[in-house]
Amino acid sequence: MNTVYLIDQITFQNYEDLSANIKSDRIKFFVKKAQELDLKPFLGHALYYDFIQYFNTDGTLQDNTPQPYKDLLNGSEYLDRYGHVVLYEGILPMLVYFTFARFIEADAIHYTATGPVIKHHDNADPLTPQEVAKLVQQHRSVANAHANEVEKFLRDNKVDFPLWNYNPKNRSSRQAGPRIRGIDKTIFNYPGDDYAGNYLPLTQVSGN
Repeated sequence: MNTVYLIDQITFQNYEDLSANIKSDRIKFFVKKAQELDLKPFLGHALYYDFIQYFNTDGTLQDNTPQPYKDLLNGSEYLDRYGHVVLYEGILPMLVYFTFARFIEADAIHYTATGPVIKHHDNADPLTPQEVAKLVQQHRSVANAHANEVEKFLRDNKVDFPLWNYNPKNRSSRQAGPRIRGIDKTIFNYPGDDYAGNYLPLTQVSGN
Protein backbone atom coordinates (compact mmCIF):
# COMPACT_ATOMS: atom_id res chain seq x y z
CA MET A 1 0.00 0.00 0.00
CA ASN A 2 1.33 3.42 -0.96
CA THR A 3 2.13 5.78 1.88
CA VAL A 4 -0.43 8.55 2.27
CA TYR A 5 0.81 11.85 3.72
CA LEU A 6 -1.93 13.85 5.43
CA ILE A 7 0.12 17.07 5.55
CA ASP A 8 2.93 18.68 3.55
CA GLN A 9 4.97 21.89 3.51
CA ILE A 10 1.95 23.88 2.34
CA THR A 11 0.00 22.72 5.40
CA PHE A 12 2.82 23.93 7.65
CA GLN A 13 2.46 27.48 6.29
CA ASN A 14 -0.80 27.85 8.20
CA TYR A 15 0.92 27.14 11.52
CA GLU A 16 4.71 27.51 11.38
CA ASP A 17 7.28 29.24 9.18
CA LEU A 18 9.49 26.64 7.50
CA SER A 19 12.53 27.54 5.43
CA ALA A 20 12.05 27.11 1.69
CA ASN A 21 15.42 25.34 1.66
CA ILE A 22 14.05 22.33 3.54
CA LYS A 23 13.44 19.55 1.05
CA SER A 24 9.91 18.21 0.73
CA ASP A 25 11.09 14.60 1.06
CA ARG A 26 12.69 15.41 4.41
CA ILE A 27 9.42 16.81 5.73
CA LYS A 28 7.58 13.72 4.46
CA PHE A 29 9.92 11.50 6.45
CA PHE A 30 8.79 13.12 9.71
CA VAL A 31 5.15 13.33 8.64
CA LYS A 32 5.19 9.56 8.21
CA LYS A 33 6.72 9.12 11.67
CA ALA A 34 4.12 11.41 13.26
CA GLN A 35 1.29 9.57 11.52
CA GLU A 36 2.54 6.15 12.55
CA LEU A 37 3.83 6.91 16.05
CA ASP A 38 1.57 9.77 17.21
CA LEU A 39 -1.69 9.85 15.23
CA LYS A 40 -2.29 6.11 14.83
CA PRO A 41 -1.92 5.29 18.56
CA PHE A 42 -4.11 8.30 19.36
CA LEU A 43 -6.99 7.31 17.06
CA GLY A 44 -6.51 3.58 17.58
CA HIS A 45 -5.62 1.19 14.78
CA ALA A 46 -9.19 0.40 13.70
CA LEU A 47 -10.24 4.03 13.21
CA TYR A 48 -6.88 5.06 11.78
CA TYR A 49 -6.82 2.44 9.04
CA ASP A 50 -10.46 2.98 8.14
CA PHE A 51 -9.86 6.73 8.04
CA ILE A 52 -6.68 6.53 5.95
CA GLN A 53 -8.27 4.40 3.23
CA TYR A 54 -10.31 7.40 2.04
CA PHE A 55 -7.21 9.38 1.06
CA ASN A 56 -5.68 9.59 -2.38
CA THR A 57 -1.90 9.22 -2.68
CA ASP A 58 -1.57 13.02 -2.95
CA GLY A 59 -3.18 13.47 0.47
CA THR A 60 -6.57 14.65 -0.78
CA LEU A 61 -9.81 13.03 0.33
CA GLN A 62 -11.74 10.81 -2.06
CA ASP A 63 -15.21 11.87 -3.20
CA ASN A 64 -16.86 9.03 -1.28
CA THR A 65 -15.34 10.03 2.08
CA PRO A 66 -18.00 10.04 4.84
CA GLN A 67 -18.75 13.52 6.13
CA PRO A 68 -17.65 12.66 9.72
CA TYR A 69 -14.18 11.81 8.39
CA LYS A 70 -14.04 15.07 6.46
CA ASP A 71 -14.94 16.92 9.64
CA LEU A 72 -12.39 14.94 11.67
CA LEU A 73 -9.64 16.01 9.28
CA ASN A 74 -10.58 19.58 8.42
CA GLY A 75 -12.64 20.67 11.41
CA SER A 76 -16.22 21.80 11.75
CA GLU A 77 -18.63 23.89 13.78
CA TYR A 78 -21.09 21.84 15.80
CA LEU A 79 -23.23 21.82 18.93
CA ASP A 80 -22.04 19.72 21.85
CA ARG A 81 -24.37 17.76 24.14
CA TYR A 82 -25.07 20.91 26.15
CA GLY A 83 -26.00 22.99 23.12
CA HIS A 84 -22.74 24.96 23.11
CA VAL A 85 -21.21 25.93 19.78
CA VAL A 86 -17.82 24.29 19.32
CA LEU A 87 -15.33 25.44 16.71
CA TYR A 88 -13.23 22.35 16.03
CA GLU A 89 -10.03 22.84 13.98
CA GLY A 90 -9.45 19.25 12.88
CA ILE A 91 -6.48 16.93 13.31
CA LEU A 92 -4.15 18.93 11.04
CA PRO A 93 -2.69 21.26 13.73
CA MET A 94 -2.08 18.33 16.07
CA LEU A 95 -0.27 16.44 13.32
CA VAL A 96 1.71 19.52 12.23
CA TYR A 97 3.09 20.13 15.72
CA PHE A 98 3.95 16.49 16.38
CA THR A 99 5.74 16.43 13.02
CA PHE A 100 7.54 19.69 13.77
CA ALA A 101 8.68 18.44 17.17
CA ARG A 102 10.13 15.31 15.60
CA PHE A 103 11.80 17.36 12.87
CA ILE A 104 13.44 19.76 15.35
CA GLU A 105 14.66 16.93 17.54
CA ALA A 106 16.25 15.03 14.66
CA ASP A 107 17.49 18.03 12.68
CA ALA A 108 19.77 19.12 15.51
CA ILE A 109 21.86 15.98 15.01
CA HIS A 110 23.99 15.03 12.02
CA TYR A 111 25.14 11.44 11.67
CA THR A 112 28.69 10.96 10.44
CA ALA A 113 30.97 7.98 9.89
CA THR A 114 32.46 8.60 13.33
CA GLY A 115 29.13 9.00 15.10
CA PRO A 116 26.40 11.62 15.74
CA VAL A 117 27.43 15.27 16.05
CA ILE A 118 25.67 18.59 16.68
CA LYS A 119 25.23 20.64 13.50
CA HIS A 120 27.12 23.91 13.07
CA HIS A 121 26.30 26.72 10.65
CA ASP A 122 28.51 29.43 9.20
CA ASN A 123 26.20 32.35 9.96
CA ALA A 124 24.43 31.13 13.08
CA ASP A 125 25.09 29.43 16.38
CA PRO A 126 23.39 26.07 16.97
CA LEU A 127 21.07 25.68 19.94
CA THR A 128 22.41 23.81 22.92
CA PRO A 129 20.96 20.31 23.54
CA GLN A 130 19.01 21.77 26.46
CA GLU A 131 17.52 24.50 24.24
CA VAL A 132 16.59 21.95 21.58
CA ALA A 133 14.89 19.75 24.19
CA LYS A 134 12.92 22.73 25.50
CA LEU A 135 11.79 23.69 21.99
CA VAL A 136 10.74 20.11 21.26
CA GLN A 137 8.73 19.98 24.48
CA GLN A 138 7.03 23.28 23.63
CA HIS A 139 5.85 21.96 20.28
CA ARG A 140 4.70 18.67 21.77
CA SER A 141 2.75 20.60 24.36
CA VAL A 142 1.00 22.53 21.59
CA ALA A 143 0.25 19.23 19.85
CA ASN A 144 -1.18 17.84 23.09
CA ALA A 145 -3.41 20.90 23.47
CA HIS A 146 -4.81 20.29 19.98
CA ALA A 147 -5.20 16.62 20.89
CA ASN A 148 -7.60 17.73 23.62
CA GLU A 149 -9.77 19.28 20.92
CA VAL A 150 -9.67 16.15 18.75
CA GLU A 151 -10.69 13.94 21.64
CA LYS A 152 -13.55 16.25 22.59
CA PHE A 153 -14.77 16.13 18.98
CA LEU A 154 -14.66 12.32 18.96
CA ARG A 155 -16.49 12.10 22.27
CA ASP A 156 -19.13 14.66 21.32
CA ASN A 157 -19.73 12.84 18.03
CA LYS A 158 -19.05 9.26 19.12
CA VAL A 159 -22.13 7.96 17.29
CA ASP A 160 -20.38 8.90 14.02
CA PHE A 161 -17.17 7.08 15.00
CA PRO A 162 -18.11 3.53 16.06
CA LEU A 163 -14.53 2.35 15.48
CA TRP A 164 -13.13 4.76 18.05
CA ASN A 165 -12.69 3.22 21.47
CA TYR A 166 -11.13 5.30 24.21
CA ASN A 167 -7.99 3.65 25.57
CA PRO A 168 -5.34 5.71 27.41
CA LYS A 169 -2.60 3.22 26.52
CA ASN A 170 -3.50 3.61 22.85
CA ARG A 171 -2.72 7.29 22.83
CA SER A 172 0.77 7.38 24.30
CA SER A 173 3.14 8.85 21.77
CA ARG A 174 5.98 6.76 23.23
CA GLN A 175 8.59 9.50 23.08
CA ALA A 176 10.48 11.70 25.50
CA GLY A 177 8.89 14.88 26.80
CA PRO A 178 5.16 15.65 27.15
CA ARG A 179 3.06 12.92 25.60
CA ILE A 180 -0.51 12.59 24.39
CA ARG A 181 -1.32 10.66 27.55
CA GLY A 182 -0.77 13.94 29.39
CA ILE A 183 -4.31 14.89 28.40
CA ASP A 184 -5.69 11.91 30.31
CA LYS A 185 -6.17 14.22 33.31
CA THR A 186 -9.04 16.05 31.64
CA ILE A 187 -12.32 15.38 33.41
CA PHE A 188 -13.84 13.54 30.46
CA ASN A 189 -11.11 10.90 30.55
CA TYR A 190 -12.16 9.35 33.83
CA PRO A 191 -14.62 6.44 33.66
CA GLY A 192 -17.94 7.33 35.17
CA ASP A 193 -17.43 11.09 35.04
CA ASP A 194 -20.10 13.19 33.41
CA TYR A 195 -18.04 15.19 30.95
CA ALA A 196 -18.70 18.90 31.16
CA GLY A 197 -16.17 20.10 28.62
CA ASN A 198 -13.33 20.92 31.02
CA TYR A 199 -9.77 21.05 29.73
CA LEU A 200 -6.43 20.40 31.34
CA PRO A 201 -4.77 23.85 31.60
CA LEU A 202 -1.93 24.25 29.11
CA THR A 203 0.53 24.88 31.96
CA GLN A 204 -0.24 21.37 33.19
CA VAL A 205 -0.03 19.83 29.74
CA SER A 206 3.42 21.27 29.19
CA GLY A 207 4.61 20.13 32.58
CA ASN A 208 5.53 23.70 33.62
